[in-house]
Amino acid sequence: MHDAETKRTALLVAVLASFLTPFMVSSVNVALPVMGREFGMNAVLLSWVPTSYLLAAAMFLVPFGRIADIYGRKRIFSAGIIIYTVASSLIVLSSTVSALLALRVLQGFGSAMIFGTGIAIVTSVFPPAERGRVLGINVSAVYIGLSLGPFLGGFLTQQFGWRSIFLANVPAGLVAMYFIVRRLKGEWAEAQGERFDLGGALIYAVSLVTVMYGLTVLPGRSGVLLVLFGLLWIGAFIVWELRVPSPLLDMRLLITNVTFSMSNIAALINYSATFAVTFLVSLYLQYIKGFTPRQAGMVLIAQPIVMAVFSPLAGRMSDTREPRIVASIGMGFTALGLALFAFLDEQAPLWFIITNLIIIGFGFALFSSPNTNAVMSSIDRRHYGVGSAMLGTMRLTGQMLSMGLVMVIFALYIGRVQITPEYYPLFLKSVKTTFLLSALLCGAGIFASLTRGKVHHDAAGPS
Repeated sequence: MHDAETKRTALLVAVLASFLTPFMVSSVNVALPVMGREFGMNAVLLSWVPTSYLLAAAMFLVPFGRIADIYGRKRIFSAGIIIYTVASSLIVLSSTVSALLALRVLQGFGSAMIFGTGIAIVTSVFPPAERGRVLGINVSAVYIGLSLGPFLGGFLTQQFGWRSIFLANVPAGLVAMYFIVRRLKGEWAEAQGERFDLGGALIYAVSLVTVMYGLTVLPGRSGVLLVLFGLLWIGAFIVWELRVPSPLLDMRLLITNVTFSMSNIAALINYSATFAVTFLVSLYLQYIKGFTPRQAGMVLIAQPIVMAVFSPLAGRMSDTREPRIVASIGMGFTALGLALFAFLDEQAPLWFIITNLIIIGFGFALFSSPNTNAVMSSIDRRHYGVGSAMLGTMRLTGQMLSMGLVMVIFALYIGRVQITPEYYPLFLKSVKTTFLLSALLCGAGIFASLTRGKVHHDAAGPS
């Protein structure tokens, strides 16, 4: 058992880290039109500002989750906070698109260390009976970050320029480092002594990069070939992992543990369907409605505020009720909100946009905490790092696929041009198409969520 001080500090550190990265992601979305104008970026290149970060984070999440299980979760978490904070401060000085994107990759690298270990540390410290509650608090921190991001990001961009967003991350990173070094006692490495699968990590990274880059150059022939090549690499990764004695990702977890595999698939589908919402609605409000970054941020805040309010409640519910039921209802609400956004046009009233954001936010709150609880409750202690990293990978891969879908549709409808008034009708058409496809995807995800099996095998309550 861990003492109350260790529990409090572990939760505080995880909450700070869970706040930091979503705050940055959502605030950058609001600043994108301003960044696009400064650097003269076309629609597809502009999409790479969030995507380069997500790609780097997704590539390294599972490898760092495994390294943390072997060498210590606190050690990897600390290194991640340092790298993330340094990268944030350097982005302030970037003067070219290539420098900006390179530093976004470094930020993603640091984020992989943070997200590969944060939830694992909390799960290591708190007993199963308290897990849903604390994971709900942790998820709530993610959504508070997402809530404040558009609002503060819009304000900072308008008053001080887009670089101030990245500068704002630095103090929070320093506070997190203080608590890790001075207050968080102990280390967690239940897989200590096991070997790290370097070959598997390299194959995994190549497969993700190839698929994602292929998506950005679709519908060209090179894009199709790259995506197919990437899928072959994913197949090679699965074969490799089944053969090595100490795998990066224990495939038996996915093959034999239905709750673990289906919960991860449900997360992948949910994030694939929802991540581009903020990106698209932010561009819509600023291009079509003529909103300032701050005004757009004030509207976008509706979705994550609802998430932050209802996530702890949903987490507590999943301690006593089946997570798959709570999460599946949540996916239903999300699919409804996305379907309504498919009717977005130039005359859409503000109440319609805010209502849809609230519906999606409520659905996501019901889904996320119970789904996280289902994943972490379905595996044993020595897999906590990989379980946490796997869930994080599903989230980031889903977010990448969501942005990949936007890139493909932008390339098909608009082409590689800056979004200027003559392209607004095509931009609107691409937004509606993306929301329709996302709603269909989320609807299909309800079935993955329902088939995951039980977590609480005792009918009277949690095990």
